[in-house]
Amino acid sequence: MNDPKIPDYIAIEGPIGVGKTTLAKRLADDLNGELILEQPQDNPFIEKFYQDPKGMALPTQLCFLFQRTKQLKAVNQTDLFHTCRIADFIMDKDPLFAEATLDKDELDLYQQVYSNMTFDAPKPDLVVYLQASSDVLIERIQKRGKGSEKKVPADYMKKIVDAYANYFHYFEECPLLIVNASGLDIVSNESDYQQLKSQILKIQAGRHYFNPIPFPA
Repeated sequence: MNDPKIPDYIAIEGPIGVGKTTLAKRLADDLNGELILEQPQDNPFIEKFYQDPKGMALPTQLCFLFQRTKQLKAVNQTDLFHTCRIADFIMDKDPLFAEATLDKDELDLYQQVYSNMTFDAPKPDLVVYLQASSDVLIERIQKRGKGSEKKVPADYMKKIVDAYANYFHYFEECPLLIVNASGLDIVSNESDYQQLKSQILKIQAGRHYFNPIPFPA
């Protein structure tokens, strides 16, 4: 039997601290893929947003929108030297954050800009949704201690986690793998990573779920 075709475009999604970037990097290394990563450090408004969420939500969100649309232009181009492209975000995640942070007038303006900028945004061939509770995520981001991340309020994190869960509950845009990432450790547990990678490469269609199987001692 022939090995299944590696998807041309894999997107890893989930809330902050869930492990999107780590997984995307490992897969890109293993699959000789091109890596497309969010660049939150390049958003000059993010620090101000955590200090003044209401006042800085719109410029923060628009900056991320401009960044993401620019990055995803590469996905529409053919590159024979890469097996696939692997991103740690999908374009559709942008409105989730906008709806959680903007007031009605701001959201109306944002949605007009979004619809004009993303009408031809590429769709992934597979989305891997890493799911974890807000408590687990808050604990993780406190441990890794990255700058502005440490200022994420617990109520904001819960709102984002709930928004992701609701979005992917109805998701039908492409094949989807929902991963229980609360106990997943793809950094120091090689078995977790290999099991997950194997599952990712098997998926050709539909909705799937993954829980790592503990490796016998």
